[in-house]
Amino acid sequence: MSIYSYDVETIQGKQTSMGQYKGKVLIIVNTASKCGFTPQYADLQKLYEEYHDQGLEILGFPSNQFGEQEPGANSDVQSFCQLNYGVSFPLFSKTEVRDENAHPLFSYLTEEAPFGGFNTNEASGKMLNAFLEEKLPHFLEGNSVKWNFTKFLVDREGNVIRRFESTDEPMDMKADIERLL
Repeated sequence: MSIYSYDVETIQGKQTSMGQYKGKVLIIVNTASKCGFTPQYADLQKLYEEYHDQGLEILGFPSNQFGEQEPGANSDVQSFCQLNYGVSFPLFSKTEVRDENAHPLFSYLTEEAPFGGFNTNEASGKMLNAFLEEKLPHFLEGNSVKWNFTKFLVDREGNVIRRFESTDEPMDMKADIERLL
């Protein structure tokens, strides 16, 4: 299998193939509108504006699996992202990204880029890890997506290069993005 083997649904409800992104550097990220990490939309949009002309695509997949932090309809998600963060990168329909109903794309991504833990030397990593240990310990098992704004970096050939956890800021990805472009 390859990342290009998967079909996804746009936020407007149209089926499309990941194959359309062949030759592009990708950031695939699960998102939510009511999360402590939601402000990452701003820096994701900045990265998109800075590197899109060089071949970067950012693909946002809203998910309501983490604390029900994406409760609205797809149209609500799209409006929220455009009005609050000026998001112009592609968004997709609300998607399950973990557990038995995870979209096959996210199952593939997490197989290719296993969970390496949170950086507990930073406050956000320490807090998210402690929250999950206390409230949702099963979320820490295995390699599945742990929370909103887990980011996967994919090269132009479709290889999953690196996983950035929710607590990793989008701007921390710049050096890796530039290497791939």
